Amino acid sequence: MFRRAPLLSALSITTIAFSLFVVGLFGLVAVNLQRSLEQVAERVEVVAYVLPGTPIEASTLALGDIAAFPEVASAEYVTEEQALKRAREELEEFRDLFQELERNPLPASIEVRLKPEFRDARHVRDVADRLRGFYFVDDVRYGRDWVERLDRLRRIAGAVSLMVGAAFAAVAIIIIGTTIRMAVLQRSREIAIMRLVGATDAFIRRPFLLQGALKGLCGGLLAVGLSYLAHLAVTRLLFAGTFFAPLQAVAIVAFGTAIGFAGSAVSVGRHLRRV
Repeated sequence: MFRRAPLLSALSITTIAFSLFVVGLFGLVAVNLQRSLEQVAERVEVVAYVLPGTPIEASTLALGDIAAFPEVASAEYVTEEQALKRAREELEEFRDLFQELERNPLPASIEVRLKPEFRDARHVRDVADRLRGFYFVDDVRYGRDWVERLDRLRRIAGAVSLMVGAAFAAVAIIIIGTTIRMAVLQRSREIAIMRLVGATDAFIRRPFLLQGALKGLCGGLLAVGLSYLAHLAVTRLLFAGTFFAPLQAVAIVAFGTAIGFAGSAVSVGRHLRRV
């Protein structure tokens, strides 16, 4: 069938490819937005400040219990001296002030980092509440307002990605379905002749279904290739972005194949009911 109508087949594959390419571009934006939010979320941590005079053994002994929390990725004890050293390195504008200090005003602390799946406001708050239960903990800080804003931003980004992505996918399905229907109509005379000589509907459908699936497969592969070229251009000219994971790229190709197959099935089915 590709040989009999090479121009129409090429136009069909190109249309499918560019329809999926638009979906792929939006997918790249969503992937990079998600990656950016994950990088911001990596900074989420809970800091428990230790009461002055607490034996270091008590704090370090509690590290094992804290590290055993299901949400915790790591727990680190920071001494007063380490805290002052960090402050001198990170706040260079106050270097002279630090030099004039007669005693270290910074308390020891336990810094708790969470696993990626638990870096949301609810889990962070739960961990902070459990840390407050240790008798030697003076105060717990985790940037509550900042974490809650990050949660809202992730929810908004997820909802917008879902709605806009579904809209792009629906438009791609309509365009691809119309393209495949044109290919079926172009061969309506052959279908009528096959019907006259006694061919069954299943026999007539089979080559169209295969052709639709192959067109969708080729269009999906081309769309992934175009998306990769766009990714390279953005990376070279603007900023370093993230490309699809292999499974995501395979999903785009599979989506194109499924649409091609389904579009052929619907178009051929409608045509056979009319003839």
